[in-house]
Amino acid sequence: MIKNFINKYNLEYYEEVSLKKYNSYKLDVKAKYLIFPKNEKELKKIMEFVRKNKIKYLVLGNGSNIIFSCSYYDGIIIKLDRFNDLTIDDVKIKVGAGYSLVKLALDVANKGLSGLEFASAIPGLVGASVAMNAGAYNSSLADVVKSVRVLYPDGRIRTMRVKDMNFAYRFSFFKNNKEYIILSCKFKLVHGDKKEIIELMNRRRIRRLETQPLEYPSAGSVFRNPDGLYAGKLIEDAGLKGCKSGGAMVSLKHANFIINYDRATGDDIIKLINKIRNEVKKKFDIDLVLEQIIVN
Repeated sequence: MIKNFINKYNLEYYEEVSLKKYNSYKLDVKAKYLIFPKNEKELKKIMEFVRKNKIKYLVLGNGSNIIFSCSYYDGIIIKLDRFNDLTIDDVKIKVGAGYSLVKLALDVANKGLSGLEFASAIPGLVGASVAMNAGAYNSSLADVVKSVRVLYPDGRIRTMRVKDMNFAYRFSFFKNNKEYIILSCKFKLVHGDKKEIIELMNRRRIRRLETQPLEYPSAGSVFRNPDGLYAGKLIEDAGLKGCKSGGAMVSLKHANFIINYDRATGDDIIKLINKIRNEVKKKFDIDLVLEQIIVN
């Protein structure tokens, strides 16, 4: 049934494909189908088909905040990488959901536009990053996004304004309403000094290399920072640096990173997450909130 649908609309797809290069933990998970819709029309047809036939699906960004807990995803993975148009009109930016956030930060910096410096090392795609309100250095995408173009569950495409997106720390309306799919985003930045913007981004890049385990596969910060505290400090003070579960390990460089150091599985990572939560709760009576998303 799925194959007939794919062939009928001549969709770009892969069958029985490894998702190892599509998630930043480099978990070797296989998907039944991986589809790359080329435009909104194709995406609408795909969503109508999976909902009508109750087919399991996941709209996947850059896989940089995802933990696959399964070894086989028996459904359709939808990638919006082809939604990658970019228009820059003075300080107004319109960009497709499949555009790299890192690339966007560099593109606007080279135009002397300020506001996305914090995003220069966030390895997500624009749509997924807005959906989780990605951020760093006390800034987030909620500070610069003005509106998003969204495919609603009823098949209509509408524009959603900031006031309707319920932005909070690493949260938005889309986090709990995954059936609403971001197609493109509009940002408003400000003019700045190109040299100063790029120098700031370079200083932060050097700092990240010194303090984060970028030499290993990971998905960035595992837990949200509790109010007024740092999750990494709590995990370190609980004596968990270097703690292992299978091929997963709490980084020795930054305790709020779990790294895949030896062919880890999603289960390895999840077991380690549960151990960290339990130990921090026992020692400090603090419930750490997972920032990453578990997919099964």
